[in-house]
Amino acid sequence: MPDSTTQVIQISRLSFLACGLLFLALASPALAWPEAFAWTLVIPFLVAAWVVRVRTVVGPDGVVARSTFSTTTIPWESLKGIRFPKRGWARATLTDDSEVPLPVVTFGRLPQLAEASGGRITDPYAAADDARAAEAAAAERSPAKDDTTSGTRDEVSEPDSDTETK
Repeated sequence: MPDSTTQVIQISRLSFLACGLLFLALASPALAWPEAFAWTLVIPFLVAAWVVRVRTVVGPDGVVARSTFSTTTIPWESLKGIRFPKRGWARATLTDDSEVPLPVVTFGRLPQLAEASGGRITDPYAAADDARAAEAAAAERSPAKDDTTSGTRDEVSEPDSDTETK
């Protein structure tokens, strides 16, 4: 196995900007009627804590999935495959056929997973690029066909007989 690097797949830190905007939106009702809405000012901080907490770490020892309230460590030996549902984050299928959600992992992050797994997870993008490169190399190695053997001739455009030239 090639050397693998640890990859941390997490929610963008730009999300903290959304938390700040949410705080500003909730501050107006909280200041207008503190007895009823002051508790809502906690919501942006809970969202920020969720952004910091939720992540998937892929490294040489396996996959670590940190969700809101739990952390699951999956060694490579017990990982059977990865499934990408239509909506939501990827799911790791284990050898006992149970599934563990992988927070923040989408199909677009597959090259990151493949790099960090050290070849245990294949990258379909790289496989497609390799296939195209192999086809191009095979096309370059094959001898070029002569125009005389292909049975085609160059056509010369002639003026139509219906058109008048002056």
